[in-house]
Amino acid sequence: MSNTKSIKKKLSPEQRSALLIILKSRFEKNIKRHKGLEWTKVQAKLEASPEKLWSLSEMEATGGEPDVAGYDKKTGEYIFYDCVAESPAGRRSVCYDGEALASRKEHKPKNSAMDMAIAMGIAILTEEQYRQLQELGEFDTKTSSWVKTPEAIREHGGAIFCDRRYGHVFVYHNGAESYYAARGFRGCLRV
Repeated sequence: MSNTKSIKKKLSPEQRSALLIILKSRFEKNIKRHKGLEWTKVQAKLEASPEKLWSLSEMEATGGEPDVAGYDKKTGEYIFYDCVAESPAGRRSVCYDGEALASRKEHKPKNSAMDMAIAMGIAILTEEQYRQLQELGEFDTKTSSWVKTPEAIREHGGAIFCDRRYGHVFVYHNGAESYYAARGFRGCLRV
């Protein structure tokens, strides 16, 4: 089974090339997100990590518009966030996690944020990462995004989400089983 997963998580040469063109164009159009970083170094890392490139492809396919949002000097990793203006359209109307999905008796959403993120090979943004993203622009002014919920909150059946309104980032809570057409999640990928 793991053999099937590894085959599935690879892009064809044509898909790789097309994705790299999209990512390079976005990188060049949004230099303020990653001042001082060079695309050639990012591309070299991506080409050496086919599974990470596949994850970026999944982020792109679900409407996330991933872009480099930082560089971790300690690990040498580039950090990609979903930088689409509103919560990714292909990841909305999902509850928080699999446990919340299983607890719904009727009107279940098709998936959960945490399960989708795992399947895509990405991590859901933490509250801190969400706030870092908001320093790069204005995101989720009409939508909201689930963020990684602390265990202490999740144990009580809740989950947290964020948005930006009135020029300020807000953090809210909801039952983890709730889902809304305007709420999705944003991901993070380290390459």
